[in-house]
Amino acid sequence: MRRRLLISYLSITCFVLVALALPLGFLYMQSQQRALTSRLQADGFALALRADEPLAQRDTVTVTGLVRALAAQTGAGVVVVDDGGTVLAAAGAHEPKVGSSTVGIASLDAARHGHRESARRPGSGGDVVDVTVPLVWRDGTVGALRVSSSLSAIEPSVERNWLLLGGLAGLLALIVLLVSTLLARSFTRPLAELDAGASRLGEGDLGVRVAVPDDPPELRRLARSFNTTAERLESLLGSQRAFVADASHQLRTPLAALRLRLENVEADGRDHRPEDIDGALTEVRRLTALVESLLVLTRAEDAPAPSVVVPLAPLVDERLEAWSAVAAERGVRFDADVGPLAVRSEPGRLEQVLDNLLSNALDAAPRGSAVRVGARAVGEWVRVQVADAGPGMPVEQRARAFDRFWRAPNVRRDRSGFGLGLPIVRRLVVADGGEVTLADAPGGGLAVTVSLPAAWTFEPLRVPA
Repeated sequence: MRRRLLISYLSITCFVLVALALPLGFLYMQSQQRALTSRLQADGFALALRADEPLAQRDTVTVTGLVRALAAQTGAGVVVVDDGGTVLAAAGAHEPKVGSSTVGIASLDAARHGHRESARRPGSGGDVVDVTVPLVWRDGTVGALRVSSSLSAIEPSVERNWLLLGGLAGLLALIVLLVSTLLARSFTRPLAELDAGASRLGEGDLGVRVAVPDDPPELRRLARSFNTTAERLESLLGSQRAFVADASHQLRTPLAALRLRLENVEADGRDHRPEDIDGALTEVRRLTALVESLLVLTRAEDAPAPSVVVPLAPLVDERLEAWSAVAAERGVRFDADVGPLAVRSEPGRLEQVLDNLLSNALDAAPRGSAVRVGARAVGEWVRVQVADAGPGMPVEQRARAFDRFWRAPNVRRDRSGFGLGLPIVRRLVVADGGEVTLADAPGGGLAVTVSLPAAWTFEPLRVPA
């Protein structure tokens, strides 16, 4: 990728430099040619003024001296002809000889007829620029003066300009190469780190993290997504290891008790005690309940299923009816205040949430108290609350209440379960896009509030917040 970035940067740079340097070079060359033509014109007019008096007197010696002085000073070729086209004076290589006729040379013929000419013609040493001007003598006759110079005179300046442009272009290309290399490294370094991090993550290094670059935004988002994924994987695998360790610990006790009961039955033979059989069946039921709780927790951690609209009032009434016998046995009553509200949840998931909350509340509620179940709408959420009048839970215990297999020390051991109720509730609620919070109940005890997305199947009642 770095090579491709460098090639693309250099290609664009070279194209821009060529597109700029070529026009600049040709413009400079044309400007030098125009400057040469202007200089030749100025020299010609100046010579014409100085030669006016000698020409009027037909003083060819003086005219020849002036022509040779100009040629020696500027390096140009100079030719002066009379009105008949005969050369009166000449200086410079490849110019006509004195006394020869120039009739037929277009520029000199045009000047003898009063026209000024600037032309470019091929010469033996390259192209030559001619500037031809008329010479009007005092008697009215018209001759011609031509000043010529080879374009080779401006070649050193043009070559220097091309070299300067080439050097500047090379310097700019080198600067762009250095900057492009730095930019390419800044772009590819995070990708290389991501590649190395992905390889380490694939090899099992869950603690790997990559630096989040400042730019570009796409790489910044990619690095953050990678770190989030790595953290999630580390958390999930750590949770899985803890889950396996805790489940193994919890299963060990009932299994040991069941093995002891069965060994006693085997040892007693036909004279076994009924309480050993009852104890074994009790341990089997405990194991069954524990395995079912673990299965519920595992399913809650699976990918969420599509949610549906679940009316609250009939569901709460159904679950209270199911737990009414247990509540009557323990001398606890239910107080429900649920309006015509509905939430979005996976089918069957909210029933499990209420069952776990009611079970915990009944375990904590003292005889003669009430378990209160209420629901209200708050913005786009519906909050379902189950509160008991039990001993409550201190803040430090609430921080651990959602840990698997954790049980409050002030709960009776015969009703303490396995410490999976609240973890199951949180997993199920989070899977539905909600949250669970613990707080002190208004009259003492613990209040568990479940917030779920509201689903209005009718005009919502305006319930005060």
